[in-house]
Amino acid sequence: MEPRCVECGFPIKTLFVQYSPGNIRLMRCENCKAVADEYIECEFMGSLWKSIFAFLLLDAYRSLLLKRNEGEWGSSMSFSSIVWTFEEIVVDVFVGNFVFFCIFLLSMRLMLNTSIQISRCKDILLAILVSSYFKIFLIATMVWEFPSSVIFIIDLFVLSSNTVALKVITDSAMNRCIAACFCAQALKLLVTQGPARRSLRF
Repeated sequence: MEPRCVECGFPIKTLFVQYSPGNIRLMRCENCKAVADEYIECEFMGSLWKSIFAFLLLDAYRSLLLKRNEGEWGSSMSFSSIVWTFEEIVVDVFVGNFVFFCIFLLSMRLMLNTSIQISRCKDILLAILVSSYFKIFLIATMVWEFPSSVIFIIDLFVLSSNTVALKVITDSAMNRCIAACFCAQALKLLVTQGPARRSLRF
């Protein structure tokens, strides 16, 4: 199907020219001289925000599952305990993922010698978010009960998927990609579930 200008409906050869990933120039309509489709730039950001929301939501559910398996969550909890638990989950999710992405970008810079530009960051961020799709299997725990070890098995699948995505997008050696992803994931777990974090709860 031939693309058309959203302003006048005139047929156009292409809506944009891509110079590099994340770097595009929108084409103008030959008939009305307006930008043929100015909403193309919004599609990427829309996908990015949806992916971030789904990623954080699944991460929050993962934290809730761990608390339930540790006996910190139950039907006999008081209202103040529920509020405190949700506050802990929100802090764990945001602080943990902030550490994850900071260490991930730093590891890319040091281990993969990859330049960190804004357009490059957006592509890498989307690749990591989309490659974390294995977290969707956490939804199965709503129906069936699993031991907490299953959560960490899913984490391993996510780690392997992130590694493959990083290798594809950076074209770097597999062992370096594994090291970068492992460092980021390990420090995230240390911040959210390590002994120092647990000592703060008591």
